Amino acid sequence: MAGIAELGVQLGHHVTGSDTSVYPPMSDFLGKQGIEILEGYDPRQLVPSPDIVLIGNALSRGNECVEAVLNRHLAYQSGPQWLSEHVLQGRHVIAISGTHGKTTTTSIASWILDRCGLEPGYLIGGIAQNFDRPANLGGGRYFVIEADEYDSAFFDKRSKFVHYRPDTLVINNLEYDHADIFPDLESIKRQFHHLVRTVPSDGTVILPGRDNDIEDVLKRGCWSETVRFGFDAPVDVEVIDYTQQHSTQFALRDKSSGETVSVNCELLGRHNALNATAAICAATAIGVPLEQAGAALESFRGVKRRLEIIGKTNGITVYDDFAHHPSAIEATLSALRVTVGRDRIICLVEPRSNTMRLGVHNERTARALDTADCIFIYHDLNLNWDSASLIDKLKPPGECLHGIDDIIQRVMTECRTGDHIVIMSNGSFANIHTRLLSALGRGSNN
Repeated sequence: MAGIAELGVQLGHHVTGSDTSVYPPMSDFLGKQGIEILEGYDPRQLVPSPDIVLIGNALSRGNECVEAVLNRHLAYQSGPQWLSEHVLQGRHVIAISGTHGKTTTTSIASWILDRCGLEPGYLIGGIAQNFDRPANLGGGRYFVIEADEYDSAFFDKRSKFVHYRPDTLVINNLEYDHADIFPDLESIKRQFHHLVRTVPSDGTVILPGRDNDIEDVLKRGCWSETVRFGFDAPVDVEVIDYTQQHSTQFALRDKSSGETVSVNCELLGRHNALNATAAICAATAIGVPLEQAGAALESFRGVKRRLEIIGKTNGITVYDDFAHHPSAIEATLSALRVTVGRDRIICLVEPRSNTMRLGVHNERTARALDTADCIFIYHDLNLNWDSASLIDKLKPPGECLHGIDDIIQRVMTECRTGDHIVIMSNGSFANIHTRLLSALGRGSNN
């Protein structure tokens, strides 16, 4: 929604917003753009009446502002519908979808097109380090958009991405998520097939090799060219010669042309090599030479809150990571382990995504944390399952704590020089990042 607000400003509109919890980095960005964010949902915020109210999918009937919009017959839309009608019309849309890696892949694809002089528009669900804003109208033909399968609004239960009508579609991966709105994986596949049905016959669908769930979606009907990518599989673009230490190097082999290019990337992990490859495939699908696309990646600096180093103090490195699903947690920690070797990894985990709050993936979450050496789980009052049950499943030592100060105190007792502390949450985690760094700066460690 912050990116949509920015696009509204660029189109010349006066934009304000309402929310109950706005936190960095988006809060910092909105403030710099002069977009006023009003705390809470007092209906008086709708006086005088705005020309249009965009209602995010976090709001539902019973919300004071929602009820005021309906009772006063104000004009309203979902964010995705507004984007479709006011931003995406007439553009070649490159949509990046999948359970994981959407923000990173969208950022990389936008950067490649930018470096190649195509002046792309883009909408990213985060802050890419290479850009000073999460969204930009751009001046060229292409628009790169992060395409989420979550529903559009309380009055439109279609997935957001159905509104985007992409010409080039990336499906990065497909797993069960969003347990608050999808009863099973089959219901998510159905939405992805609705998306595939909107890609024109002269468009392109880009997908990983050996993903049975995505293949199942395409078997239901696909009328577009397909490009498959990945490691060690029957694919069109193969990842080879992968190595990782403090950065990542690999090569891409285009099997149709026989061309091979080397790629250097700051991002860690095989999952990020696949994210980068998907973005490169999207770029080459619209005519960017493979060599140019690969070269652009060398200057890509990553995305905030994706294993982002936010501080180093007393020999301890602290990272912020947008953990929302066990697969993402496992991939991130595995990549970090390769880089840090035998150094200790301490994880602070806030189960905040709706799926994690419901406890759907507890078994997998426990396995995903195996790479860590010590784990602290934050159990807030809104968690509707006993987090102690997750502790029982962990292989590394773990504790469940109910207060942020308690977590910080235990970390201060536990950590020592050379440790790597990873804060994992897709929310603000009660500002534990700043508070922990401050405590580490004041304290002494073993």
